[in-house]
Order: sequence, then structure tokens, then C-alpha cells
Amino acid sequence: MQIAMIGLGRMGANMVRRLQRGGHHCVAHDVNAEAVAAMVAADPDGVPGTPAVVGAASLEEVVAALEAPRHVWIMVPAAFVGSTVERLAALLSPGDTIIDGGNSWYRDDVDRAAPLAAQGIHYVDVGTSGGVFGLERGYCLMVGGDDEAVAQLAPIFDTLAPGIETAERTPGRTGEPSTAERGWLHCGPNGAGHFVKMVHNGIEYGLMAAYAEGLNVLAKADIGKESHAKDAETAPLTHPEYYRYDFDLGAITELWRRGSVVSSWLLDLTATALVQDPGLDAFAGRVSDSGEGRWTLHAAVDEGVPVPTLASALWDRFYSRDRGDVAHKVLSAMRSQFGGHHEVPSGPKS
Repeated sequence: MQIAMIGLGRMGANMVRRLQRGGHHCVAHDVNAEAVAAMVAADPDGVPGTPAVVGAASLEEVVAALEAPRHVWIMVPAAFVGSTVERLAALLSPGDTIIDGGNSWYRDDVDRAAPLAAQGIHYVDVGTSGGVFGLERGYCLMVGGDDEAVAQLAPIFDTLAPGIETAERTPGRTGEPSTAERGWLHCGPNGAGHFVKMVHNGIEYGLMAAYAEGLNVLAKADIGKESHAKDAETAPLTHPEYYRYDFDLGAITELWRRGSVVSSWLLDLTATALVQDPGLDAFAGRVSDSGEGRWTLHAAVDEGVPVPTLASALWDRFYSRDRGDVAHKVLSAMRSQFGGHHEVPSGPKS
């Protein structure tokens, strides 16, 4: 099948390579000409018959290189999706399809799909999970759009998805494997794919926070070995004898990967990070958020659904970027006002 990829970043380039390996004919475009050149020159693993990638220097060249009905996959930051869709809409024809595989807000999908449909252009939103490992592991795809467009793209989704062999079949499932078992799912109409991916990422925030908080408790379990100055401002450690452990976080995460109910790919990646950098010295602890956690909370509020864990994980990311600095100063100021309490420098006393 023929398809174009707009955006050859960390995921887009690997998606082209995976599609190329699967025998699809890809047209590649990026605002960075060097990325396009590298994509075209990349060795297709020496597999006979593997289609070459066609490079395109502009969206006009992308459209010209495709045969109708055209399929153009956008893999760019959410801030640039709208302008890219507008430019493509002016170049495409009825029957063509635009696919947004980035992390766009599902409401933007709904708003974009209607005017495109009036032009006869299909719009498909695909929440894509797999990160930099997707080339070999495949990508979990959450798809939203009309039945006709999704059916046309099924060969693309089958190639990008991990495949049924990547996980044991769930007990009770019988017959022909569903697309979900192969790693992709048509979740519903426009916006449904990104809605599911939005919640997926909100859950991801919570899982990551749980691992991080638990490992932090383990890391501080040697506090009883430290000497602490006694002052009126700080609650004393009542039983230091219970906190004299020097835990090896790398060894513990390695242990938990085997037979534990908390084992997961996220834990695998954590164990890898601790092998590469046991003290995590390369990281300052400032954690970004790309929007999906915020959007998940918006949806939860609109639905009246409680999500305390997901909310707490998002707030923690804000705190990591010093967005709570004024709040902490206000707390300290109030303690000073009502009780004459003075701030105590952080860190152990020796």
C-alpha cells in the first residue's frame, strides 16, 4: 500500500522503516531536509524487494507523489497539526485521507473532521503508543474515524501494530483474533482514538508516579542512620532504629521484574535506567507533561468521574517544575505569622 509520512522525528522515521519492511511504498517529508535525505538513504535491511522511500521537499511534492486515493499520515507536535491539516486540505481531493498519529486533543479531531468531510476528505485520528522502541516492538494503535477510511488503512495498521504473538491470548478468547489482539482497534468515530490515547497517557502518569514514589520511600529508608539536630520546628524521627536500610534500587527493580504483580514494561525501563545511571545523576527531576494528563482531568470533570490518582500524578509533575514555589512560600509565611516559626534548612544535620 502507498502512504506518506509527514514528520520524521523519533517516532515518524521508525514508523516509515517498519512500513517499508512490511512492503509498503512510503513518501517521506519533514521540515528538516536532512531528515528526509537520511530516510531516503537508509538501508532497508537488505531485504530483497523492499520498496525504496521517496523523499518529498514540500507538501505539494507529497501529494504529487501519491496515487489516488491518497493517504497522508501526520506525525508532528500537536501545535503544528492544525496548520498542516489546513495546507493538506487545500491540496487533496475527495476520497483522500488525512491521518493524525500524534498526541492531539480529541476535541480538535472532532472540529477538524467536519469541514474535511464536507470536502469529501476522510480524517482519521490514531493514538500511537510505542515510543522509540516501536520499530522492533510495534505500535499500539487507537483509531478513530469513519468505517470506510479505517478499512482502507487496515493493512497499514496491521503492519505497524505489534501482532498477536507479542502477548499470550487472554483466557476465554476464541476464534479469529480481533484487531485489538493484533495491536490496533477502531475505537469509534472521529476523536475516539485520541480520547482512548488521552486516558492511556493519564494512566501512564499514574503508573509512573506510583513507581517513582515507592522507590523514593526505599531510597530514604536509611534516614535512621543520619544525625538530626533537635529543634522546635521539625518533628523528630521517633524510632531511627527502624530506618537503617541501604536498599539497592537497581537490584530491587530487577527482582520485581520476575514474578511480581507490579512487573511491567515501565518497570523494565526503570531497571534499565538504574543500570545505566544508578544514582540517576543525569536527571534534574523536572518532569514535563505533553497535555494528555490535563485533558484526561478535563474529561473526568465533565463526566463527574473521580480520578484522584491521575490528578495527583499531574500535580506532582507541576511541582517538579517548581510551579508550587509560591504556595510553599505562602505556607512558610503563614507559619511564621501565626506561630513565629522559622524555616529550617532542608537536608540532614551532621
